[in-house]
Amino acid sequence: MGATYAEQLARRFTVLKYEDVTAYSRHAITRLLLDYLGVAIAGSQTESGRIAGRFAAEQGGTAQASLIGAGRRVPMANAAFANAISSHSIELDDIDVLALFHFSPPVFSAALAAAERVGARGRELVAALAAGCEMMERASKAANPSLRDRGYHTTPTCGVFGATVAAGKLLRLDAAKLTSALGLAGAQAAGLMEMYGPSMQKRFNPGPAARSGVTSAVMAQLGFTGADTIFEGERGFLRAFTGNSDASQLGTGLDEPYRLDIEFKPYSCARPIHNAIDCALDIRSRHRPDLGAVRQIEVARHPQWAHYHQNKTPRTYHEAQVSLPYSVAVALKEGQALLSQYDDRKLREPVLRRISAITNVTVDGSLPRGVSCRMTVTLNDGRKFVSQVDHPKGSIQNPMSDEELRGKFDSLAAPVVGARRAAQIAEVVSGIEKCGDVGKLMRLAAKPARAPRRRKG
Repeated sequence: MGATYAEQLARRFTVLKYEDVTAYSRHAITRLLLDYLGVAIAGSQTESGRIAGRFAAEQGGTAQASLIGAGRRVPMANAAFANAISSHSIELDDIDVLALFHFSPPVFSAALAAAERVGARGRELVAALAAGCEMMERASKAANPSLRDRGYHTTPTCGVFGATVAAGKLLRLDAAKLTSALGLAGAQAAGLMEMYGPSMQKRFNPGPAARSGVTSAVMAQLGFTGADTIFEGERGFLRAFTGNSDASQLGTGLDEPYRLDIEFKPYSCARPIHNAIDCALDIRSRHRPDLGAVRQIEVARHPQWAHYHQNKTPRTYHEAQVSLPYSVAVALKEGQALLSQYDDRKLREPVLRRISAITNVTVDGSLPRGVSCRMTVTLNDGRKFVSQVDHPKGSIQNPMSDEELRGKFDSLAAPVVGARRAAQIAEVVSGIEKCGDVGKLMRLAAKPARAPRRRKG
């Protein structure tokens, strides 16, 4: 009998070194590290981030890792939990190419907590982050779209494996122990798509995945063994979570470099909505339509996403951030879709409510990509303005530049930690391969410069 997938993956990841990660993937990881820290720092000041940090602190235990934006140190599993929630609390975290999951909340939160705990160097961190992201994407490719279509949230269900690999590498597990850790991760895989609505439910999901990744790695380090058949077994992850899977995605090309394609968000909402926002911004820029003269807006979407994000009457900014009609309305009105556009007070503005109400989603299977979008704005006089976007801003084909990502980071981090410390964080990240102790970076990100205005969320 050949090696199981968990054994094959564990062998690959335990020997993966910084030098084995391609320059392309190292650059992607470095960009994402800066983006993650900015998003998590801002997210720590939301209500959901603040509650998660308070929970982590109140559990007590040995101070091992930093709570981002909170100025406290807690056990590393609790830090991973709270930081993952913070980094998912403002809908500006990264995304994979298919818009199915977010790499950084589970993987980066677990890795940074473990790195701080063991005093890891920057190169060790980059290798662990690359391994964790690869593991998460392999699990998603093996399980999706069936996993999502069954109602499971990919970020936590697949992210727990990525978090485990990242933490396990930093805790320096051997292949046998990392195999066990993956088995233990599978026992904790969870996360439901029943998360949309006015509550904080969606923010919570990556927290347990990051914490479970650390827990799995530590338990395996201590000698607790796990099932090596966790992926392909008769009652394993793929059979339990999917009706149609491709296990070969777990093991394809394990002797080759892995290319990490990571996309970034310029808008503070669910990624599959970004195409519609880009359409709205394009129409606004080219035609400047009088919103009072708009009779109807039709948004054609690919069948993969056409039945999501259709709420026309969001009650809280949580709902607004997963509402395509509201996002289109605010983009047309204000020319932006940033944090300030998703504010509970804006939801009551008459013009936004009217534009949301007349925005309708249709299904078009001829669109080339799952997130593709074609928007038609019809005016009262019969004129029509049309825009189609297949690759949104921040995608691999339409990327945000390093300068744009730095601007995004500064806008999120500086109001919390101050401009000087934000610049110090960015400097450490830009030279992360030279960093002798990741704890230095985390201490910079931990303590707010002052008490900023709290944001609900």
